[in-house]
Amino acid sequence: MSKKLVPELLYHFDIQQFITTALAEDQGDGDHTSLACISASALGKAQLLVKENGILAGVELALEIFKTVDKALKVKVFITDRSKIKTGDLVLTVEGKSQSILLAERLVLNCMQRMSGIATKTNQLVRLCKGTKAKVIDTRKTTPNIRGLEKWAVVLGGGANHRIGLYDMILIKDNHIDYAGGIKQAIDAANNYLKSKKKKLKIEIEARSLDEVKQILEIGNIHRIMLDNFSITDIKKAVKLIDGKYETEASGGITEQTINSYAKCGVDFISVGALTHNIKSLDLSLKAI
Repeated sequence: MSKKLVPELLYHFDIQQFITTALAEDQGDGDHTSLACISASALGKAQLLVKENGILAGVELALEIFKTVDKALKVKVFITDRSKIKTGDLVLTVEGKSQSILLAERLVLNCMQRMSGIATKTNQLVRLCKGTKAKVIDTRKTTPNIRGLEKWAVVLGGGANHRIGLYDMILIKDNHIDYAGGIKQAIDAANNYLKSKKKKLKIEIEARSLDEVKQILEIGNIHRIMLDNFSITDIKKAVKLIDGKYETEASGGITEQTINSYAKCGVDFISVGALTHNIKSLDLSLKAI
């Protein structure tokens, strides 16, 4: 798989290892239904159909799954990732050994349905922010071991990734502040740590009130301020106080109904955990033809 197909920060996610592990989980010591009912030499063809409108994601992953199951399978793609899809659309066809198609079927659908659901939701929120500078970003509220796929789907839906894990950004949240003994102590400790470890990571800090925003501005030495659970009125005040000195991120329970109002406040980013932890999969099917 070309690295260009996967967001840069997801390169560490081992797609091949994921596919191998997922197939082993499903197959166990054999697909006994197919082994019992279908000849090993039997050939077949199937088509992947759309049963719900949305944004398509996971096609490139599906190609890798089919290839891993059986390199002899022939796949023809009609609709690519990022595309708008509607009920009845034909995404791809696959032909070859019937047992191979059946082995790949559920993993392909499970991945594509979830990724397409995430991409569709992301795209809806991105469109609601149109005309503003706000970028819709995800969080670490992901499914363990498939974070790479879910964050990939966010990008395919037009959103952006926040941080991938605990290692690629310093994010000082409320608990860190409280455990460190205060905002100044936390910021100073973070900068001293990076200096001692010779690491270059951005520092973001959460503010819970306008008073905390003012404290952060007095201290400085950070890159982004997360405005967590702020009202629209207070977000506007905070953005005015920050005045472009640092990046701003609105966070905390932001929904389809409220995201446009937050975007219009002038924040740089809006993080939405629900993009990956509260998603309805998009309905797709793989049918023999």
